[in-house]
Amino acid sequence: MTKKLNLTTLIAASTLALLANTASAAALDQFKSFVAGTKSARGDFIQTQLRKSSTGKVAPPSTGTFVFARPGKFIWTYQKPYEQVLQADGDTLYLYDKDLNQVTTRKLGNALGSSPAAILFGSNDLEKNFSLAEAGTRDGLEWLTATPKTKDTTFEQIGIGLKDGVPQAMELKDNFGQTTLLKFTSFQRNPALGATAFRFEMPKGVEVSHQ
Repeated sequence: MTKKLNLTTLIAASTLALLANTASAAALDQFKSFVAGTKSARGDFIQTQLRKSSTGKVAPPSTGTFVFARPGKFIWTYQKPYEQVLQADGDTLYLYDKDLNQVTTRKLGNALGSSPAAILFGSNDLEKNFSLAEAGTRDGLEWLTATPKTKDTTFEQIGIGLKDGVPQAMELKDNFGQTTLLKFTSFQRNPALGATAFRFEMPKGVEVSHQ
């Protein structure tokens, strides 16, 4: 009886291990397929801070929309609780803070590099800047981790959760022990975007700062 029980347990454990390995491999396969087949996308996001800040407070969730076209063109719009826009036209990155009535600009160059933005908006050559590894199944998603290869980044690890070939969530772990969770909804792949979709229109009367 004991031998039969041990054999059954062994078979069950082996089966679970095989399924886990298959699921993990599927995460990396899904992600590479997504990157290769997605030239543009749009959707909504919810951004939540999972760990308390140095003041002991948890920042309220932020919500907004995004649209991007690879490489280096995107509009990331925070709608609540504060209105901000991060926009790039492939050459220049613009940060518009509505409350401060200020626009900060900088050359995009290699600014994406090993940043979380490179995962969604950068070039297809992600393994140049990141080490990718499977991370198993959690919360109904297949996860993988992207670890920056360079040290000149504030993020030590980025988690990407996928389902049905589309990113559903990202976990951003920075060098200060903070973890930020992004959840994506209404994800639309390869929408038709106009030629001027990412051209930044400077609001009238704003203060402009160049970096």
